[in-house]
Parts: sequence; structure tokens; C-alpha cells
Amino acid sequence: MSKQQTSNERRWYVLHTYSGYEDAVAKNLKQRVESLGMEDKIFNVVVPKEKKIKIRNGKKRTIEEKIYPGYVLVEMIVTDDSWYVVRNTPNVTGFVGAGTIPLPVATTEIDSLKKRMVEEEPKYTIDFQPGDMVRITDGPFKDSDGKVSGIDGEKGKVKIMINMFGRDTQLELDSLQIKKIA
Repeated sequence: MSKQQTSNERRWYVLHTYSGYEDAVAKNLKQRVESLGMEDKIFNVVVPKEKKIKIRNGKKRTIEEKIYPGYVLVEMIVTDDSWYVVRNTPNVTGFVGAGTIPLPVATTEIDSLKKRMVEEEPKYTIDFQPGDMVRITDGPFKDSDGKVSGIDGEKGKVKIMINMFGRDTQLELDSLQIKKIA
């Protein structure tokens, strides 16, 4: 009698790992699959990542950020053997599911995740509106307050009116260089 419910169907499952060890778990699991000859039961190991734009020291950078820190996706057929190989990979704390039985992830979830991961250019998310009061967080006008006067969603730029030397002056800043004032 097997512990795992086997359907002999390829499905995606979520592994819980120690945070920060996702890439190491993926690498170790891939090596274990190869060395133990489990290629017929464990097919893909993925750490979901997406590209994001960050500003550090006045420079804009595109970085890869984990979508779900502490989790790794595995496409596999669950049998006692494959479950054991995955479960006993270093830094894996378990499958997401009830007890020892892993729950498969819906195909629609996996498809939308894959779409998010393959986007070439990260999208700008600008959650400002004209008239919003903002504080500049980076650049030569750092810690100055101003009012949003315009938004360029394509370039991720925001036009801000600040009071300088007794007159209103318009600045064009990256949306990552400002934050809303509550």
C-alpha cells in the first residue's frame, strides 16, 4: 500500500523551502533527479522570478526578484519514490498540501505565472494621480515635498511641482524616486 496517491499524471506542486535557499534547492533537486535516475518522474524545477525596476544611488537597474520567496515549483508524477527524493532534498521543509499528501497547483495558476516570468521588459506601476502630495526620496531634491502635475506611464516618469526660491518649479522624476505623503 503506497502512502502517496498516484495518478501517474504530470502535475505542478509547490515546495516550501528555507527562505533564501530557493536557488540552492532547485540546483540540488535537479542534481538528485539526475543522479538517482528520476527523470521519468520529476520533470521541471522552477524558482518563480520576475524582472523589476529599482533605483539605487540614483541609477535605475533591472533586477530579478523572486515572486514567492521560500517556494519552489516542481513538475512531477507523485509516487513514493519521487516524493521521497524531493522531500529529502536539503533545505526543503515540505510540500504545500494537507499532511504528507501534496496538492497540485491549478494549470491556470502555472500559466499566468509563466507569463509573468517571461516578460521581457518590466512594467512600470505608477500609483500616483495628478494632485497627489509626494515626497522625493532620491536625487538632488531628496526630502522635498511637491504635488504631482502629470504622469507619463510609458516611461515611468512623473512631473512634480515643487516650491523653489518662492516660485513653483516643475521636475520630471522617475516614479521610483517619490512616495506619497499620507
